Amino acid sequence: MGQAGSSPGDKTWTFLTNHARVLVEITRNPRSRLRDIAATVRITERAAQTIVTDLEEAGYITRTRVGRRNHYSVDPTRPFRHPADADHRIEGLLTVFARHDDDHTPDAPEAPGTDERGTTE
Repeated sequence: MGQAGSSPGDKTWTFLTNHARVLVEITRNPRSRLRDIAATVRITERAAQTIVTDLEEAGYITRTRVGRRNHYSVDPTRPFRHPADADHRIEGLLTVFARHDDDHTPDAPEAPGTDERGTTE
């Protein structure tokens, strides 16, 4: 079986890399443990550690030790790494993907006939 929206004969691939998924998860939960990040992204803890190190070395995140835990902060002003996308900042990606489904943006117009959760009245 493939992923949702794919046919059984399709190759399994996604639009977002694991680096993007880890960055989004850190943006959502800056105090997450590597174990939690790995579980959410569906990768190993070792892979999550490697990606966090990559993101930190490239300046996308900052890791701060607080007691026995790490707290992360994301620099949304950093550009995408691919030359074709380097004129765009990652904040657009984070705005789209880091928002939880149950978040409500007060400035966004609601669809007619829906309540504040987007359900039909």
